[in-house]
Amino acid sequence: MIKPFIGGMTWGWTGIRGTWGNEEAIRSMQLMAQRLNVNWTAVTFAAMQAHPQATKIAYKEAPTVTDQEVRHAIGEAKRLGLKVVLKPVVNCADGTWRAHINFFDHDVPCEPKWSDWFASYTDFMLHYAAIAEETGCEMLCIGCEMVQTDRRESEWRALIRKVRAVYSGLITYNCDKYQEDHVNWWDAVDVISSSGYYPVNDWERQLDRIEAVVRRHRKPFFFMEAGCPSRQGSDALPNDWGLAGDPDEQVQQTYLETMFGACDSREWVGGFMLWDWPAQLYPENQASSNDDYCMFGKSGEHVVKRYYTQKTREHEEANG
Repeated sequence: MIKPFIGGMTWGWTGIRGTWGNEEAIRSMQLMAQRLNVNWTAVTFAAMQAHPQATKIAYKEAPTVTDQEVRHAIGEAKRLGLKVVLKPVVNCADGTWRAHINFFDHDVPCEPKWSDWFASYTDFMLHYAAIAEETGCEMLCIGCEMVQTDRRESEWRALIRKVRAVYSGLITYNCDKYQEDHVNWWDAVDVISSSGYYPVNDWERQLDRIEAVVRRHRKPFFFMEAGCPSRQGSDALPNDWGLAGDPDEQVQQTYLETMFGACDSREWVGGFMLWDWPAQLYPENQASSNDDYCMFGKSGEHVVKRYYTQKTREHEEANG
């Protein structure tokens, strides 16, 4: 178990340049801390590659937030007393999900190559690892839901060695849902994490499966992503952000209650970095018509605050 419990929220996605350094973004983070009683946040943003077989990651260019904006967000989180996971993520500009970034297993002349992609990805990650070290981030997430890359064990191990040369904090990798038992290099990171978008009626079975992985590797574990849109039908497919359905905050509330309840009896679950809280919030008086993952102004907000407050109190009592 991670101590203290990670009662966290993902902030800032997708990290669009120009949206992090203003008063609205500061207010968003302040409301997140106040409304949810979080003790951690994942400062999360995306850099783009053109398509799944592109080998250049354009992290210095718009729309990615600037380094100044990243430092500003981390500084604001620290001012609020939060611990920080810095989470740089790669997205495909053509809309393809990053899990489909993939190349031939063996390099072929005149074709895009794993070696070229990992060279660019390593530059990208080392850039932000240096910022994480400079700003005192407690954790760095070196990848998110990159399913087709997971099998490239030697490249990931090489990347982690290079990251450790510039960053002294905890390192985690956010595998995708159902992939916890398909990563063969968990021993190289400090913390195992995954995206816990499991159907509302399937949590116990999935926790049984994940527990075997955690026990085998003897590593701390938490859910780097988890949550459910406030939308009818989303409790059965919480990872589908485009699912058609009417807004329904009760769906989100029930999902969060069920998830917390299932995980609370598993002492190895070290916490959550819920998905997600944007830098530019919708007006609170429009919360009932918002059908996204953010629970600002919805009944799910109270579920999260109550649970995080309970877990914080339990930790304080256990540690005197």
